[in-house]
Amino acid sequence: MSQDYYQRVSRASDLQNPRERFLYRLLEIFPGFFSLATFAGVIFLSWRWPTFASFLVIIFVFYWFFRILYFTFHLRSGYGKMREYEKIDWLKKLKSLKHWQDMYHLVIVPTRSEPFEVLRQTFLGLEYSDYPKDKMIVVLGLEELEEKESEEKVTLLQKEFGKVFFKFLVTRHPQNIPGEIPCKASNETWAAKKAREEIILKFHIKEEHVIVSSFDADTVVFPAYFSCLTYHMLKSKDPLHTSFQPIPLFFNNIWQAPAISQIFSFSSTFWQTMNQGRPEKLITFSSHSMSLKALVDVGFKQTNVVSDDSRIFWQCLLRYDGNYRVEPLHYPVSMDANVGTSFLETLSHIYKQQRRWAYGVADIPYFLFGFIKNKKIPFSKKLSLGFELIEGHWTWATAPFILFVFGWLPVLLGGEHFSQTLLSHTLPIVTSRVLTLAMVGLITSAIISLQLFPPRKPEYGKWKLVLFALQWFLFPFATVFLTALPAFDAQMRLMLGKYMGFWPTPKFRNPKLL
Repeated sequence: MSQDYYQRVSRASDLQNPRERFLYRLLEIFPGFFSLATFAGVIFLSWRWPTFASFLVIIFVFYWFFRILYFTFHLRSGYGKMREYEKIDWLKKLKSLKHWQDMYHLVIVPTRSEPFEVLRQTFLGLEYSDYPKDKMIVVLGLEELEEKESEEKVTLLQKEFGKVFFKFLVTRHPQNIPGEIPCKASNETWAAKKAREEIILKFHIKEEHVIVSSFDADTVVFPAYFSCLTYHMLKSKDPLHTSFQPIPLFFNNIWQAPAISQIFSFSSTFWQTMNQGRPEKLITFSSHSMSLKALVDVGFKQTNVVSDDSRIFWQCLLRYDGNYRVEPLHYPVSMDANVGTSFLETLSHIYKQQRRWAYGVADIPYFLFGFIKNKKIPFSKKLSLGFELIEGHWTWATAPFILFVFGWLPVLLGGEHFSQTLLSHTLPIVTSRVLTLAMVGLITSAIISLQLFPPRKPEYGKWKLVLFALQWFLFPFATVFLTALPAFDAQMRLMLGKYMGFWPTPKFRNPKLL
């Protein structure tokens, strides 16, 4: 067994050594147990020691308030920087650098059942980008099981875009490859390997000169994306050990989306925008880019994980002994808002998408096990990144419940003696006022989201924007059922060994409203 075997682990059963398998299983149990213990602890303390529980709730509410202020600052800063980057002529800046024309872009677009109009918009974005098309290799990654269904789409795309780029390759990911699960990562890895074999090696292109962009099927790049990316790659002090993360704007079909979908789309955008201001904490998410050489060094993406976009960061971090980072681009790409054919279907899709994203909690046992095995990674880096990911997934699953549900338990369960104390009367007042002050974060989010909306089409009506702004105030309650609950669901599945498969978010567009 190779010394770096731990980099390829996806679950406890992958390990041959019984002790290591037991340790990894404990690490899988840890996140869900931690959240479960938090809920049990709040309930028990509210019943047995309501005074102590009340102080803990107040401390947590203030912690959350200052956390919101901190992230609101980064949101405003990130939004301002994004607007600044959109105004820059990146191609002009790029042309001032030596050897920029040596750089190729390998763009991989894995697809599974996406409608033709979604894929065409993605390819139009590539065509309209300002980077030279003779330096772009585009791969459409199909699933073999959809061969008949995708025939017409492929024919139309090849007819329109087949001669636009240096190379346009169509790959078909086979079914039932041992050790794989049907997911974006397995499709994408197959596509990347085929592109390397059939194009990169055949035309003797240096892997160090190839930037791989992993895109979702609905990712539409803004015109200067590849110029901005190439400039940052060439200016990077260590491009081999760096991934590049744009800001995702979920608004390709935003005017067709119900207000609840719009709110969750923008909240996802805002979370990534805020994290751009904290590059030391940034992890790859959804559409991102990296060096082909790095991708080859780690053996490509793991093909049996759900959250492959974040896992590739941890793979690289372990492979390079902690010498890997994510650099923010502060430049946007756009993707679809989560929309179904009905309001209830939209709610179901939001829940499932949030659960799939939250299943990134499986990265916790992966990197903790890797940190134990890899002694070369500095302890300070292990502590910083470990705390960030664990705290993030813990608050994701527990904070909305504590703030809006369990925070009132000391008053309800504390008994008659506690109900007569000053603290029992003070607790609801303090928490409600602090949470009211925290509305500054929601107001900021609402204002920025209105500025981000694409131009309104006449058929949507001006009142839809007003309704959208007002419905931001329902967001705290929606987070309980459509953010915290799916996150807790994902953690319980990992804890119980009920491992999730990959759920591709269905893409729905109403052609009449496009």
